[in-house]
Amino acid sequence: MKLADFDYELPPERIAQIPLKHRDASRLLVIDRNTREFHHTQFSQIGEFLPNRSLLVLNDTKVIPARLIGNKRETGGKIELLLIQEKEQDTWEVLAKPRRSLRVGTKLVFGDGILKGKVLDKPDTGNCIVHFTYNATFSEVIAEIGMTPLPPYIRRSPNEEDKMRYQSVYASTEGAIAAPTAGLHFTPELLEELRGNGIQTVMLTLHVGIGTFQPVKVENVQTHKMHAEFIRLAETEAKQIRKAREAGTKIVAIGTTVVRALETAGADRTIKPFSGYSELFIYPGYQFNIVDVLLTNFHLPKSTLLMLVSAFADRILIQKAYEEALLHEYRFFSYGDAMLIL
Repeated sequence: MKLADFDYELPPERIAQIPLKHRDASRLLVIDRNTREFHHTQFSQIGEFLPNRSLLVLNDTKVIPARLIGNKRETGGKIELLLIQEKEQDTWEVLAKPRRSLRVGTKLVFGDGILKGKVLDKPDTGNCIVHFTYNATFSEVIAEIGMTPLPPYIRRSPNEEDKMRYQSVYASTEGAIAAPTAGLHFTPELLEELRGNGIQTVMLTLHVGIGTFQPVKVENVQTHKMHAEFIRLAETEAKQIRKAREAGTKIVAIGTTVVRALETAGADRTIKPFSGYSELFIYPGYQFNIVDVLLTNFHLPKSTLLMLVSAFADRILIQKAYEEALLHEYRFFSYGDAMLIL
C-alpha cells in the first residue's frame, strides 16, 4: 500500500482559517457504506441520521496552551517551543524553533521570567528536552503566558476566541496539544437534544500528541511508526460500552482519536479499562472490533487520519467523498466541516 494512494489536491482556500460563528452550523456529509450514497445536511441535523438509541463516545481531552514564545537568556534571541510530552516532573520533550540555535545548557526565559527553562538534551529525534522552573503551578503559568497551539495550516496567530473554540464544549482533562476536532461541532444544547431522543453519551480520554501534525514519510505506509498517545478509559465507562454492545446498541466514535482509543481498549473484541500509551496504527485492511459509526472532519492528504478513515469505509469510497466535498465547497481540517460514516 503506497503513500500516494492517500494523496489528493486541495485548493488552499478550502482550508478553514476561522471557526464559524455557531459550532453546529457546520455542514455534514453523510456517507452510507452499504448503499455508497451521500447526503448533504447541517451538523445541527445529525440526530436524524444517527442510529436509534446509539451510544456516542466522546474524547474529553483538553488542549493546553502549549505554544511558548520567549528568549535565550544570554543573547536575547527569540525562541518558540511547542510542548509535546512531559517526560518526568517539569521536564518536557519540545519542538523548538529555531532548534539549531540551541545547545545543551542553553537557558531560556518566558513571560518576563515567570517561567525559565534549560536545555538538557538534543536527541536525534529532532526535538529537545527542556527542564522548567517556576513559582506557581505549571498549569497556572502556561495558562498565563502560553498560546493555543493552532495547527500549522491555520495561517494566522491564535487569538482569544481560539482559547474557547479550539476546545470541545465537554473538554475537561488537560493534556492535549491538538484538539480532537470532530467534537468541535457539538453544542451543549445539541448534546442535550440528542440525549432527550435516546442517544447516550460516554467519555474517555486520549491526549492528542505531535503525531497528528507529523506527515508520513515512508512510501510503504505499513512501515510507518505512530507516535504514542496516552489513553484512559475508566471501568465505569468501559462497562457502559460493554453493556451497550451486548444490547446491540451501535457505538458511534466521535473522531479518529476515539476510534484509536476504543480499538486499543477492545483489541480482543471486549472493551476493558485501559490506562497507558498506544501506538495503534489503523490503515486499510484493519478489522474493526468495536466501532460501528464514525464522525470525523476532513483530513490532510497522506495523513494517518485519512488512512484510518479509508480503513473504516474503503479507500475508493472516501476518495469519492472527498471529491464530493470539494465539489460542494466544504471547509476542510480543524475548523472545517464534518462527515458521518454510517
